[in-house]
Amino acid sequence: MSIEINNESAIEVDEAALQRLAGFALDIMHVHPDAELAIVLVDEAAMEQLHVQWMDEPGPTDVLSFPMDELRPGTEDEPSPAGLLGDVVLCPQVAQMQAETAGHTLMDELLLLTTHGILHLLGFDHAEPAEEREMFGIQRDILVGFARYDRQR
Repeated sequence: MSIEINNESAIEVDEAALQRLAGFALDIMHVHPDAELAIVLVDEAAMEQLHVQWMDEPGPTDVLSFPMDELRPGTEDEPSPAGLLGDVVLCPQVAQMQAETAGHTLMDELLLLTTHGILHLLGFDHAEPAEEREMFGIQRDILVGFARYDRQR
């Protein structure tokens, strides 16, 4: 699994934890080991520019996903094909505000947003109630599984 992390923000984050989570999530979703993922952390100005350009919405947001090869989850017997999964763009400043509101750490929020972004890259959405239940259930399962996995390392 090729997971590239580029922190262009002024906020220091545990990049190794983001990389471990991404690898864990892709493994759980049976994504081909040769798939490529990029995670980019940007400041509010850069995120606002992307948000306006791609979503036509003002202001910075917490996470944006840019799929490339439209890979979908595989199965244990048949992983997804290899390819470019895409980019997950995170804004630590927005994530920090959300973390404070939710009562957890910035890293907890970034792990959640990274998982959320990866699921969007894999074709999941939350526009409809049934889609939201499915996506958020998978997101929760990945985060809980990762917390157990990472503690045992």
